[in-house]
Amino acid sequence: MNGLEQAQRRMAEADVPQHAIDVFSDFYAQLADGATGLIREADVEPLVDISHASKISHDEDASRAAASVTAVIKLNGGLGTGMGLDRAKTLLRAHGDLTFLDVIVGQVRSLRASLGVPVPLLFMNSFRTREDTLGALAPYDDLAVDGLPIDFLQNREPKLRADDLTPVDWPADPSLEWCPPGHGDLYTALEVSGILDALIDRGFRYATVSNADNLGAAPDPAMMAWFAASGAPYAAEVCRRTPADVKGGHIVVRKSDGRLVLRDTAQIAAEDVALADDPKRHTYFHTNNLWLDLEVVRATLQERHGILGLPLIRNEKTVDPTDESSPKVIQIECAMGAAVEVFDGATAIEVDRSRFLPVKTTNDLLLLQSDVYELGDDFRLRTSGEAPLVDLDRRFYSTITDFDRRLPVPPSLLDARSLTVRGDWTFGPGVAVSGDVALEDTGVPETVAPSTRLGDG
Repeated sequence: MNGLEQAQRRMAEADVPQHAIDVFSDFYAQLADGATGLIREADVEPLVDISHASKISHDEDASRAAASVTAVIKLNGGLGTGMGLDRAKTLLRAHGDLTFLDVIVGQVRSLRASLGVPVPLLFMNSFRTREDTLGALAPYDDLAVDGLPIDFLQNREPKLRADDLTPVDWPADPSLEWCPPGHGDLYTALEVSGILDALIDRGFRYATVSNADNLGAAPDPAMMAWFAASGAPYAAEVCRRTPADVKGGHIVVRKSDGRLVLRDTAQIAAEDVALADDPKRHTYFHTNNLWLDLEVVRATLQERHGILGLPLIRNEKTVDPTDESSPKVIQIECAMGAAVEVFDGATAIEVDRSRFLPVKTTNDLLLLQSDVYELGDDFRLRTSGEAPLVDLDRRFYSTITDFDRRLPVPPSLLDARSLTVRGDWTFGPGVAVSGDVALEDTGVPETVAPSTRLGDG
């Protein structure tokens, strides 16, 4: 039995739906044929001249009409392993005493109340995040609408040994033998879970999709009206790149057919890195906020027998991400934003940076928890100016446990331009940072005394 047959059998025995197995099999064949998923610079052109969301103008009636047929989907499969977590990242405290989940629920409830429409909220959970997430959402007994569930499950697939592409065995923790197939699994998961049909059957035509750790992507009624009026099957929200935005996907135009294409970092050839990373050449990055016409998605899936044909992402890791000596594996992944090339008439719209506030590190988390951001009555995060640059010493702040121990109360960063911490510093309550502040590594644990003002003045 070859590697694909072993993987297929393992997935079937784990009750993975057949359509998900078929998608995995298609990717496996590409991988076995040596596909890299690379998108060469010579084959693409920069995306230019797109509209900005600030020019959107729709009256309240149009917004209400669009919102009444739009669902909000949040991708909630991430564990936050980069911050030392083994549960859903969205269970973390995001602002004040509220978790990410609390803020997301507040944003949707506020929209429902302001427009008087029952906007569905659905979370795409992974097999690792589902139980804790549903437990945290249980007190919100008004979340489910029109008989719809509040979540659906992302599929899973075996990690493959890098040496022979067979499913890896890891008796020390069998759960680590499995991985989610990237957020590109959204389309398959919507189909096989029955959620896609359920939404359409209940009159919902559109969906706005974003990462659950990006609280900037609040459901926006004006953008709902814009997308409904656009007639586009798919729209990507993009932001202007800065030199700090070299990681992550950016939108390009494929020369051969003029279609928009998402090029992920893992799809850039080594010789193309300099041009691909140049924000003056490739102006826009994909925020991973997108808009879908659900009827077009369903029709396309049916036409393609459940396989959209998204580009392969070959992700090399170790079976135990905390143990670099564990066997090397390949995770077959795809990005949901890559579907921009699948749908005729797909488009992109530029949005303000305020719609892109992902939390990938404790640097991001400190900013979000600080007074740089205010949480309005509508549960939207707002800031009066540009957020400062935070750079915490990874040796002492990279995990949530270490972060919470050294920063039990976030310092005030309202007047800060930058905060750089080197070494083992613990912050007392009431600390305020002004201007540019750098704490140096003295070689021993240090404390910033309560109510200290660091920096200018």
